[in-house]
Amino acid sequence: MNYILYAVPVFFLLIGLELLADRWRGVRSYRLADAISSLGAGVLSTTSGLLTKVVGLLTYDFAWRHWGVFELPADSPWVWGFAFLFYDFCYYWNHRLGHERNVLWAAHSVHHQSEEYNLSTALRQTSTGFLFGWIFYLPMALAGVPPLVFFTVAAFNLLYQFWVHTRHVPKLGWLEWLFITPSNHRVHHARNPLYLDRNYGGVFILWDRLFGTFQEELAEEPPVYGVTTPLRSWNPLWANLQFYALLWQDARRAGSWWDRLRIWFMPTGWRPADVAARYPLAKPDPASFEKFEVPLGRAAQLYAALQFLVYLLGGTWLMAAAEDWPLSGQLLGWAWMAFGLHVLGVWLENRPTALGLEWARLLLNLPVLWLAQQLALLPAGAEAWALLALYGLLSLLGIYLPRLAEGWRRDRLGSL
Repeated sequence: MNYILYAVPVFFLLIGLELLADRWRGVRSYRLADAISSLGAGVLSTTSGLLTKVVGLLTYDFAWRHWGVFELPADSPWVWGFAFLFYDFCYYWNHRLGHERNVLWAAHSVHHQSEEYNLSTALRQTSTGFLFGWIFYLPMALAGVPPLVFFTVAAFNLLYQFWVHTRHVPKLGWLEWLFITPSNHRVHHARNPLYLDRNYGGVFILWDRLFGTFQEELAEEPPVYGVTTPLRSWNPLWANLQFYALLWQDARRAGSWWDRLRIWFMPTGWRPADVAARYPLAKPDPASFEKFEVPLGRAAQLYAALQFLVYLLGGTWLMAAAEDWPLSGQLLGWAWMAFGLHVLGVWLENRPTALGLEWARLLLNLPVLWLAQQLALLPAGAEAWALLALYGLLSLLGIYLPRLAEGWRRDRLGSL
């Protein structure tokens, strides 16, 4: 059962409640472009998972069948309890090394790039974590935890982590000693030097207390969110590639072949000495840090939000339907999603190429729909084409709406 799919309506209900809490308390923990960027990364992650989750499935199942030391029964309550605790222990080390090694941080950094902290940040997930993440859970397969139990407790561990991404829940007393809470997870997402690389647990804070990585949230040190080298983009595709690109660039510039190889596996932030000297990286001081922002009119923001809603609904539908599709169909779904989210990121950044790319995105929906029908992924009736025509008409009107609104505003100001 895909528990994440069934949780999606609850996620957005809670996001709506958090927005109401923002308004009631007079705080601003959401910005539209940031939220779209975070949710876009999440939608891209689930769509990419259609293609990549087979890595984790096959490696775990193979290790369990061939190398498992014990045969633990899937119908025993103690096995489920043991697996839930064991998974969180493995998650701690996966998460910790995800912060401590360059190539692992390249995947995990996506989750930390938002400079806000709210429930949409919880859904900001990587699309490349499958490359190495499966390694950390092989001990559970060797211990004999059945795949059904493993994948179920993994889903519940992930679901638990959603609610801790909020600024609206204060410290929770004795629970802070046992569980990951909003307070100690706010520490984890902060870029303050005091808070960096702390509080790695998924459900339990016990591992951090045991292995010396715990840090309490302090009233005199408010968290400043984001990464030490800011992403400065609203593009979910670039968010997944940015740190890999930085590592590749440094590796290419290094004078030593040994440095070119080891940079990927060195502690996070390590750079070859010759590269660091020639190409220093500026890291903003948290005390004077300014959030990334791009001026964009309200009409253009509304247009982006409505277009993103299409991808949000499409991503949810792909989660529900695309598991049974052939590889060609899944690749088509991923390409449609990745290109569309890339174009929306360019639009939100108000780049000169935004309008041309937006036209291309809208026009490419025609061949995508035709291909989907040829692959029997969608019904071939006229209803699908009529729906696409309506969507296209509304979108084309929306492209000109920001311009019309801006022209109307200028004319009105000129007549005053």
